[in-house]
Amino acid sequence: MNQPAIEWIRPAAENMISELVKPDRVHSRIYTDPGIFELEMARIFGKAWLFIGHESELPAPGDYKLRLMGKTPVIFVRGRDKVVRVLLNRCRHRGAQVCEEEEGNARQFTCWFHGWSFENTGKLLGVTQPEGYERSMTNSDMDLTPAPRMESYRGFVFASLSASGAALKDELGLAASRIDILTDASPTGEIFLDAGHHKTSYRGNWKMVGMDGYHPNYLHGSVVAGWKRNADSGIGSTHRDDPYSDGALSRTRDLGHGHCQLDLLQQRLKDYERHCEYLKRFKGGAEYIAGMHKAYGAERARLLIAAGGDPHVGVFPNMQIVNNQVRIINPITPGYTELLMFPTRIGGMSDEMNTERLRQHESFYGPCGSGSPDDAEMFERVQRGLYAEVDPWIDLSRGMRREKVDADGSIVGLITDEVTQRGQAKRWAQLMEAQG
Repeated sequence: MNQPAIEWIRPAAENMISELVKPDRVHSRIYTDPGIFELEMARIFGKAWLFIGHESELPAPGDYKLRLMGKTPVIFVRGRDKVVRVLLNRCRHRGAQVCEEEEGNARQFTCWFHGWSFENTGKLLGVTQPEGYERSMTNSDMDLTPAPRMESYRGFVFASLSASGAALKDELGLAASRIDILTDASPTGEIFLDAGHHKTSYRGNWKMVGMDGYHPNYLHGSVVAGWKRNADSGIGSTHRDDPYSDGALSRTRDLGHGHCQLDLLQQRLKDYERHCEYLKRFKGGAEYIAGMHKAYGAERARLLIAAGGDPHVGVFPNMQIVNNQVRIINPITPGYTELLMFPTRIGGMSDEMNTERLRQHESFYGPCGSGSPDDAEMFERVQRGLYAEVDPWIDLSRGMRREKVDADGSIVGLITDEVTQRGQAKRWAQLMEAQG
C-alpha cells in the first residue's frame, strides 16, 4: 500500500522529524533534502562525539592531520609538549585556514592572509604590525580555538563541538567493548593506524555506509564464492559456511545510541582451529597465538584470535571498524560523502602478518578492490532512486517480528535483518529532535 507523500514546508523541517522516521520505515527526504542536511550539521555533527583519529597517527611532536567535524575543519595535532589536541583550523583574526597540507609535521601554523602565526599547541606566537591594535593580541583569547570537548578511549580520539553533553564512555556504551576487540587483537594492547589511508567518495548520503548484512551474498556474490573456493585462506575460512545466511550464527545488533554491529564472532569461532593453522603459516604466527593466550587467557584469546581485530561495528555517527580497517565518514552535501579508510597494524604481530592484513584490506577495499567500488556504485544508485517521491517511504522492516533483546541490552536479529538500520534511524531521529 502506497504511503502519501508528506507536504513539505522547508522552514518547518525541524518540527517534522517524527513524521519522517517510523519504526519500520523512513522517508526518502532524510537522504536528499538540503534543509535536513543543514539540521544534521547543527544537531548531530555540531553536538555529538565525533571520531577524529588514533593517537598512533601522531607519533612525534609536531605531527598533524587535517580532519573534518561536519563542516568544521580541524587540525588533529601532537604539540611540542607531546599533548594531542583537536584545534579549529581557523585563524582568530579573519577566519582563514592556517593549515592546508592534509598531513605533515610543523612547529607552527601561519595564516598567509596577514601573517599571524600559531604554535602547534595552538598558542598565538605573533601578530604582524601589532602597533595597530589598541590592546595586546598575545593574550590566550586569540589562540587557535580547541574543540570544546575532547576525550580518548584506548587511543581513539573523539571530539565534540558542544561544550556540554554525556561523557564519551557513557555515549559509547556497548560500542566500547567492540572497540576493545580491535585493540585487544594485540597481545600488548597496541594498534597502529600508521600505514596511511586512502580516500574515496560517492555521490550519495552519509547514512548509507555499512552495517548491512543482507547485501554481501548478492552485491558481492562472486567475491563470496571466491572466498569459499579458497577456504584455507584467512578470509575464506570464515566464509566456508556462509556467514551471511540466516542459518549462520552471525547476528545483527543494535547496541544503543545509534551504534550497531554485524556480529560474526560466534560464526568465526567455529573455524578457530583452522584459522590458527592459517596464522601459523606466517613467521611469528605461533608466537602470536601463544602471546594472546598468555595475555588474555584461553577463552578470551580464542574469541579475539577468531575475530581477527574485526568487531564489524559502526559507532554513530562517523566511525566504523570493519575487517582490517577503521573508517571516518565525512558528509559533504546531502548527496556527496567522503570516506577515509585506515588499515590497522597490530602490535605483537610480525611484519609478515601485518603485511598480509594490508594486502587483504587492499584486495576488497582498495581503489581496484573487489568489493568497495561495488558498494559505492550501489550507494549512488540508491541516491538517484531516492529522488523519486511518488512513493517516498523506504522499508526497514526486515526481521522486526523476530528480533530479541539480549542479556547485555542489545537488540539482536539474524544477519540479514535490518536491526542495524532501525537502530541508526532511531538515534538519528532522537538527536535531530533534541532542542538542547
